[in-house]
Amino acid sequence: MTEALFREDAYLRQAPGRVLHSGPEGAVLDRSLFYPRGGGQPGDRGRLDWAGGTIAVADCVKGEGGSILLVPAEGSDTPPPPGTEVVQHLDWDLRHRHMRVHTALHLLSVIIPLPVTGGQIGPEKGRLDFDMPEAPEDRQALEDALNALIARDLPVSEDWITDAELAANPDLVKTMSVAPPMGQGRVRLVRIGAGADQVDLQPCGGTHVASTAEIGRVTLGKIEKKGRQNRRVSLHLAG
Repeated sequence: MTEALFREDAYLRQAPGRVLHSGPEGAVLDRSLFYPRGGGQPGDRGRLDWAGGTIAVADCVKGEGGSILLVPAEGSDTPPPPGTEVVQHLDWDLRHRHMRVHTALHLLSVIIPLPVTGGQIGPEKGRLDFDMPEAPEDRQALEDALNALIARDLPVSEDWITDAELAANPDLVKTMSVAPPMGQGRVRLVRIGAGADQVDLQPCGGTHVASTAEIGRVTLGKIEKKGRQNRRVSLHLAG
């Protein structure tokens, strides 16, 4: 199993590691700075350096047995052999944009309190699909409410509960299409706000900013009808 450094500190940009397995398909390290794609969030990019070599990391995916596979960019050299000590360098600008979008989408699910049927995160924009039979009457009012939440500079933190505790509290789960990250005995919860100012709490394995003000201003795109009851709501980072 690969130690998930990104979960301990989403702001970590560089870290050492040791190669456990490698081949043309990529390298598995004992610890990973890189987030593997999942839950609508893309895998991280960056590079690996070691004595005598370097490769660009084009993607990061989940492997078997809790491992994380770093996928080299096309045309890169083969990753180094097992036992090699490497230094991981994260494409921080890409990761941070994903963090901003991801936290913004959690807030979007606050101002539109409907079941979520799908979602996707990108570096410039993100979207959620809602079980929404009727379109909102005032899209601008939704955008204003979202930006007001962001401007409150609410802290974003995490907590952990057991699988059994989550099963006993199904209302914590907003997504109908993606199962919470269960199976390890405990589940990570992402909390926005604290105490009386808490506005959201839901299971999530992704990376997030430390406070909502870090997201910056966002704009909502058009609300698209996707099927009989589903509507897609997109948001865009202002910069």
